[in-house]
Amino acid sequence: MSGGVDSSVAAALVADRGDAVGLSMQLYDASDTPEGAARPFGRCCSIDDLSDARRVAARIGIPHYIVNFEREFSEKVIGNLVREYTAGRTPIPCVHCNGDLKFATLLERAEGLGADRVATGHYARVRFDEDTRTHQLLRGVDAGKDQSYFLFTLSQAQLARAEFPIGGLAKADVRAIARERGLPVADKPDSHEICFIPDGDHASFVAKHAPEAARPGVFTDASGNVVGTHDGAHRFTVGQRKGLRLATGVPLYVLEIDAPAQNVTVGPREALERFELEATDVNWIAGAPPAGPTRVTARIRHRAKDAAATVVAIGDGARVAFDEPQIAIAPGQAVVFYNGDVVIGGGWIA
Repeated sequence: MSGGVDSSVAAALVADRGDAVGLSMQLYDASDTPEGAARPFGRCCSIDDLSDARRVAARIGIPHYIVNFEREFSEKVIGNLVREYTAGRTPIPCVHCNGDLKFATLLERAEGLGADRVATGHYARVRFDEDTRTHQLLRGVDAGKDQSYFLFTLSQAQLARAEFPIGGLAKADVRAIARERGLPVADKPDSHEICFIPDGDHASFVAKHAPEAARPGVFTDASGNVVGTHDGAHRFTVGQRKGLRLATGVPLYVLEIDAPAQNVTVGPREALERFELEATDVNWIAGAPPAGPTRVTARIRHRAKDAAATVVAIGDGARVAFDEPQIAIAPGQAVVFYNGDVVIGGGWIA
C-alpha cells in the first residue's frame, strides 16, 4: 500500500474476499530530514503516503504494517541508478523496485505473516494457461495506465502468488470505487516522477552520490570532431536533444555515450535510427526461451509504441530485429516482448 488510490482500491477489493493485511514500504529515514526542509522523496512512499495508507487500511478494516526496506531500496534501486548513469546508460528504477524489491522481498514477508499471495495496485493481469501449465503476465485493460512493461522480470514462482486486482479496470473506474467506499485518497493525484528524485534533476543526484562521475568532457560528431564541451556524461541519455547547449545551427541529438572517456557523440535525428538491438539478462515469462525466431511486438521504452519485430534467443540474451527503424534505442532501458496482450519476456538493452 503506497498511499495512492490504485493500491488502496486493490487492498479494498482483496479485503472483500476475506483476510488481508496491508503492508507499506519505508524507503528512507525521515529523521534525516530537518524540520521544514524539503523531503528527499516525491509523491510516492513518503511519510505522508504512509499515513494515507494507514488511514485507508483503517477505513477498510484491515491491519496495516510498515516494513523497513531502506537498505534494500538503497542497494537495489538507488545504487543501480547511480551506477547505470555513471556508466553512460539510462536506467529504469521502477523495474528494479517492482521485481527486485516489491515482489521478491514482499513474498518473503508474506510467508512470515502466513499470507498466501501478494496483491499490488499495478495495472496488469495474471492468468494461468491450462494448455502450457504456466502463469501468464498480461497488459492492464487500461492501455493508458498499463504497467506490464515494469513487471517483465517476474518469475513463474512470483506470478503464481501475485494478484493485480485493478488490472481489469480503467483508472476512472478505480477512482469511482474509491469515492463510493469513502477512501480518503480517492482524488489524490498520481505520482509521475522518480520517487527519490522529485525535482527530476537526475544529474545532480548522481553527482552527489558519485562525485567522480561529474568530470568535464567533450561532444564530438560522428567523425570524431569536437563540437563542444560538457560537465559530465552522466547528464545525458541516448536520444536527448534539450540541454546540450550546442550552437551549431541545426538540431543535434545524443547518439552514443562513452562514459570512461567522457565523450558524448551527437548527430542529426536520422542518425538515431536502428533496425536491431541486443538485450542481456532476458527473462522469458514461461520459464524457457522460444525454440526459434519468434514474431513479437517489442517496446523499447515505457511510453514508446509497440513495434513489429522478430526476436531470437541467444544464450541468456536475445537479438531483436525490427520491421521498421526505431528511434533512440538507449542502453540500460528495457525491451519487452508481447504477443497481443501477453508478455513473452524482456531484457536489458545492451
